[in-house]
Order: sequence, then C-alpha cells, then structure tokens
Amino acid sequence: MTSTPARKPIVPPFSLEDAVRKVRLAEDAWNSRDPARVAQAYTEDSVWRNRSEFIVGRAAIERFLTQKWNRELDYRLCKSLWTFGDDRIAVRFQYEWHDSAGQWHRSYGNELWEFDASGLMKRREASINDTDITAAERRFLWTAPGPRPEDHPGIPEVR
Repeated sequence: MTSTPARKPIVPPFSLEDAVRKVRLAEDAWNSRDPARVAQAYTEDSVWRNRSEFIVGRAAIERFLTQKWNRELDYRLCKSLWTFGDDRIAVRFQYEWHDSAGQWHRSYGNELWEFDASGLMKRREASINDTDITAAERRFLWTAPGPRPEDHPGIPEVR
C-alpha cells in the first residue's frame, strides 16, 4: 500500500502558483467553518483587523470565528487572488450567509495578508461591506460546509 506524499508547506517568497494555491487553501479552510482548523494557518501572535475589530493571537482568532459562524449561518465563501509579492498576498472575496431571521446577505471585501518564513499568516487586514440579497439572488449554492466545487466559476466579474 502506498501513501500520498504530503505537500510541502507553501512558504515565501511566493510564485504565482504558490499564491493561487494559498488562496484556494484558505478558501477551503474557511468554507469548512471549523474555527480550530482555520486558526492553525495563523501565527500564535497573528494580528487582524476585521472590519473595525482588532484581534490578536490564534486563540482570539478561533473565538472570533466561532462567534462569526454562530451568527453567519450557511456561510459560503469565494476568494480570488488580486496580487502578490515575496511574503504578501492580496485577495478579493465574496461570501453569502443568512442570519437567524432567514435574511440572506452577501459580503464583499478585500484582504491583505502577510506571512512569516514558515508560511503562517502573521497579519490580516480585511475591509468588508454587506448587502442584503434575496434567496433567489444567491450565487454560492454548493452543499455547505465544504469546499467550493472545482467547476464553480468563483467570483463573478460584475457585481
């Protein structure tokens, strides 16, 4: 019986292929809605700005994500590489979710990521805006939680 070799961690400096893969791995992790899994991608002392909230440390990130996914139900996310440099990646994203009253929302945003030498994210800055949508306006319809299907087109270019 042969085993599949583990992939090497993606570490700076990033190539285009590395950056694209790093973005997709982050998207898949967030779509798992598993705060402990997602938090492992960040340094112990990672610093976040998420909207107007400032979060410091892996444990605080895990708590934040737990609260987020208790509030943002049936969350589904698409990320897209915007640009990258040696140890930095910029992404744009959209995600859909509904609140406890059943109102659907689409959240749009941009993230700036900075990584340490081991490939863990040490800084994340997220700017996010929300809009109400109807259930009929939803774009991200795969079974959640789980990764976006490979054949899903991702973020549309217009609205």
